[in-house]
Amino acid sequence: MSTPSAVPVSLAEIARIAGVGRAAVSNWRRRHDSFPSRIGGTDVSPQFSLAEVEQWLRENGKLKDVGGREFLWPRFEALGSRDESGLAIAEAARRMRFPRTRTASPDLSAEVRQLVGEAAAMGRAEGPRETFEFLLQRWLETHVRQLSTTPPPLATLMTRIALAASVGEPAEGLTVFDPACGTGHLAAAACQEYDGPALTLLACERDPALAALTTARLGFVTEGRDVRTEIVTADALREDPFAGAPADIALCNPPFNERDWGYEELATDQRWVHGLPPRTEPELAWVQHLLSHLRPGGSAVVVLPPAVASRRAGRRIRGSLVRTGALRAVVALPPGSAQPHSVSLQLWVLRAAPDSFSAAAPVQDALLVDATDFARPGTREPGPDWAALSTFVLSVLADLDRPEVTPPEKAVRVPLLDLLDDQVDVTPGRYTASRSETTSVELAASWKELGSLLAGLTGHVKQLSELGFETGSPQTMATVGDLVKAGALTLSAGQQPPESGTPSGDTELPLLTVADLLMDGTAGGLTHTHAAHAIAEEGDVVIAGVVRAFRAWVHEGPPVALGPQLYALRVDPEKLDAHFLAGCLRAPANGRQAGTHASSSSRVDIRRLHVLQLPLEEQAAYAETFRRLRDFETLLDRAGELGRGLTDHVGDRLAAGGLVP
Repeated sequence: MSTPSAVPVSLAEIARIAGVGRAAVSNWRRRHDSFPSRIGGTDVSPQFSLAEVEQWLRENGKLKDVGGREFLWPRFEALGSRDESGLAIAEAARRMRFPRTRTASPDLSAEVRQLVGEAAAMGRAEGPRETFEFLLQRWLETHVRQLSTTPPPLATLMTRIALAASVGEPAEGLTVFDPACGTGHLAAAACQEYDGPALTLLACERDPALAALTTARLGFVTEGRDVRTEIVTADALREDPFAGAPADIALCNPPFNERDWGYEELATDQRWVHGLPPRTEPELAWVQHLLSHLRPGGSAVVVLPPAVASRRAGRRIRGSLVRTGALRAVVALPPGSAQPHSVSLQLWVLRAAPDSFSAAAPVQDALLVDATDFARPGTREPGPDWAALSTFVLSVLADLDRPEVTPPEKAVRVPLLDLLDDQVDVTPGRYTASRSETTSVELAASWKELGSLLAGLTGHVKQLSELGFETGSPQTMATVGDLVKAGALTLSAGQQPPESGTPSGDTELPLLTVADLLMDGTAGGLTHTHAAHAIAEEGDVVIAGVVRAFRAWVHEGPPVALGPQLYALRVDPEKLDAHFLAGCLRAPANGRQAGTHASSSSRVDIRRLHVLQLPLEEQAAYAETFRRLRDFETLLDRAGELGRGLTDHVGDRLAAGGLVP
């Protein structure tokens, strides 16, 4: 495959091509005079010729098992236009599946058609579906600010909810409808989750590039199956291409907050059974559009921003949806479930009744689920624990039509009359919070626990207050660096594991980072043994070498990999007591003298930390006192946390009245 020299690549792209970190590429650039010269960009973000980079990497043996896809993507990216590159990837996918097809899209230039041909040839050699998914993922990452996609775990969850919520059997196979399909994540999930016969996928997308990519994706997903797909490029609200076509389930992640959705020209549209959506409520237009396409008993699941559940402008439509039983459930998701990642999005579960306005409809309540707590533990970036979230939501919604079943905590059945007030607010947190009010039994248990903690603190206070200290006698100190040289301990520094592949048979380890320590101290990531630079085993001393999180402790439990700015010290048990060492290291004055104090993110020089020099037999008494001091601190933290919680709960109960004299 020829690589045009005009295609620019950044340091990050070179690192990805070579399968190394960006720091390694910067190091090559400094150390090797033969490294290609910059052809563009800036000194901070330089760009290089892809052809020259490829030649240099091959000549210097820097290419590992990297396929041609890594060299292929920069050429697509160099096309510049989002639409042109997207259409080119879709056309390449079509040529991969149908190699004998000679016709190409007339919208593509001769240069792009040549690139499409080379990509198709590579796809047939390295795997058509894998090559397409690689190019599509890179395209989505490049244009992430312009596109809003549905993450695959969310698409799978939505599909499972819709299949479970639908009542009645489809007449002839299953028909799935998505009027704003994007790049086809929801339709692909429906195809993967449905294992019955005769599946029909109806999808619509107004962006031609996205519609073409959906067609390409579904071509691979449905290969070898009895699936009929129809993807149309159109604005589904303004010109519905599937008007009158009933669907068994509908899935949708519509565009948010679009004011120009067709308010004027659609004012008398027959789809607005529950009322004309206000100009500022386009999401409620999508909700009614989905309902208009459902067969009797069919279900829809739609992703919506949380404001739709409570905005004053939409209360009349929400009231009609609730009153008629069309809105069966609302699920509040953790932040990070989909774009925009900072918002706790919601899933609305809708169902079309045999007669939407039948007074005999058995629906008496709506199920509201607050799943916002199912975030990944110990991580700074927002995002859900998909396995736990899916299990919880599916288990709750399994009893959607069983009013006699009491939902678990964080879920509540709200009678329709309670929802139909002046606000018609269907935000789950508004109702689950009142349900989770602390009971008298729980308050009594908390008071009892606090009493036990205070008794334990009293015991520690008595013993610690009796400690005596000699004054005036200088003590001999040694640094961690001195102890390493003397062989009393070994020091290992944690690092960020590379994003390289995993050898077969390699085991996973929890990955602890400084960010985890600043949250709850629980390892929030995973890595593999081959990628871990430092592994703390039971009995090792772990140190956080950054001022804002400085601490030292003896690790207990299974092995854990350490991230950047964390260190593992393994002691020689004939020379050092691990608890004695940890107690000396974690002294606040020790961290202050070894840190730079330029900012809270300044590093602590671990080798400069001081350790008291004592014979091993004398270290035991210090180690026991250090342990007692640590236990005292733990009890103090727990008592403070429990005391603050009791203050809040009792304050709420008092403010609600009902105090017994």
